[in-house]
Amino acid sequence: MVSKKHIGQSFDDFLREENIYEEVQLNALKKTLAYQIKTMMHEQGIRKKEMATRMKTSRSSLERLLNEESCNVTITTISKAASVLGKRIELSLVDNNV
Repeated sequence: MVSKKHIGQSFDDFLREENIYEEVQLNALKKTLAYQIKTMMHEQGIRKKEMATRMKTSRSSLERLLNEESCNVTITTISKAASVLGKRIELSLVDNNV
């Protein structure tokens, strides 16, 4: 007898059914991005004040970027942070069914 590994729907399907898929994905992406930036700042010994200065932005803008709960940041801000850290960003649109 062959038993099923999984019973029911996928987690993604559940989130879509609850109409929160996009919100959950966006929050996960923002948390990951904030974590990566914080980690690289720590590894490179860059303090927040210095980071904001190098980015030519305000400290409050940097705080929004580093705040895992705030999704209200611009691509420009993300790009400036990446540049300071010796990185670049890549964005792309992908099909929903992937």
